[in-house]
Amino acid sequence: MGAPNAATVPGGAAPGAMSRRAEVGIRDVLEGRKGGRGRFLLFVGPAVTASIAYMDPGNFATNIQAGARYGYGLLWVVLLANLTAMLFQALSAKLGIVTGKNLAEHCRDATPLPARLVLWGISEIAAMATDLAEFLGGAIGLSLLTGMPLMAGMAVTAVITYAILLLEHEGFRPLEIAIGAMVGTIGLCYAVELLIAPVAWAEAAKGLVTPKIPDAQALTIAVGIIGATVMPHALFLHSGLTQGRGSPRSEADRRLLVRFSNREVVVALLLAGLVNIAMVIMAAAAFHGDHSTVAEIGEAYRTLTPLLGPAAGAAFLVSLLASGISSSVVGTLAGQMVMQGFTGWRIPLLVRRLATMLPAFAVVAAGIDPTRALVLSQVVLSLALPVPMVALVLFTRRRDLMGPFANGPLTQAAAVAGAVVVLGLNMVLLAAAFGVPVPGLE
Repeated sequence: MGAPNAATVPGGAAPGAMSRRAEVGIRDVLEGRKGGRGRFLLFVGPAVTASIAYMDPGNFATNIQAGARYGYGLLWVVLLANLTAMLFQALSAKLGIVTGKNLAEHCRDATPLPARLVLWGISEIAAMATDLAEFLGGAIGLSLLTGMPLMAGMAVTAVITYAILLLEHEGFRPLEIAIGAMVGTIGLCYAVELLIAPVAWAEAAKGLVTPKIPDAQALTIAVGIIGATVMPHALFLHSGLTQGRGSPRSEADRRLLVRFSNREVVVALLLAGLVNIAMVIMAAAAFHGDHSTVAEIGEAYRTLTPLLGPAAGAAFLVSLLASGISSSVVGTLAGQMVMQGFTGWRIPLLVRRLATMLPAFAVVAAGIDPTRALVLSQVVLSLALPVPMVALVLFTRRRDLMGPFANGPLTQAAAVAGAVVVLGLNMVLLAAAFGVPVPGLE
């Protein structure tokens, strides 16, 4: 299978590096010296960290537009995207656990130089689109909270995220705890929103199970939801966060780690999916109808407060801030892993941070509408998504690479189906963008 690779993430620690105490605890579980239900908690971290990508400010932008314009009608897209995300995050984690290499490293090893450069370029574009969404979300939240200019809010967001990233020098556990706290904050805020908003639960349930794309604008938002939910950088990141965690020495070790990883993926992404569903439901309950033109995050905040009260507005703002800051941290980790995996170069954290956030500053300086930029960034992510999705399908099916952990027929069929759906939606979006008639589009 290969020993865990020595590639590193920003601060120089191995991906998934932990404190000595945590590492000893995991080793005790793997060797049968520690049992009990609490042992699962020792393995929690990678999926929780990756899950923040499914609650980033891009989700706020696309989910607000989906709920405001189409009510509960696009909830099925959120559900489909989240189920697809669960499968592919599980495959990504399995790849890292079994082979000891992350997805970007496998892409580097398996492709000739020209193809590798193309894949790297697409992945870097996705990383920049990710940072665009995350920096803008954090800056918008700070601007709404303090009244500071958007550009200043982006600078403050950059400083805060860099400070959080420095926790990684102590191992990944402190960073994972910080990210987990922000994930919990976002979830709590949207639980408050649902208690306040006048939700039509029967219509929401119908929207979850009734596939329908009303018009071309709904198609753009639907693809944006997929781009904001199944994130390319999260697929690259998860395979690296599991590298060397527990240092599996046998097939039995790997099997136990994969089992715990799958449990964490289901729990973490179920919570992330519920948050996304709650975002659409809140927007549908508050804005659909008289305020269906609400499209910007700032407009949503200013409209939400008089409609549902200051508690709803405050919960929205706190969740946006937590989302922008935490997802920016995770985006930097993923971008670093992508660059180092494809090139084999060690890139200083500050250089990486500057390289991916410059497009976001350029967008603000050019006067482009921030929320429009957020939605378009998610479409870019969806168009880049086939690269890691197809790569995962190909790598995790290979018995020479994965051994007994290679995908079974049902898993492989589901993975292929998920990739085909995403590729199909992307092609329909491109056709609609160029004015090509799309059969079945109302």
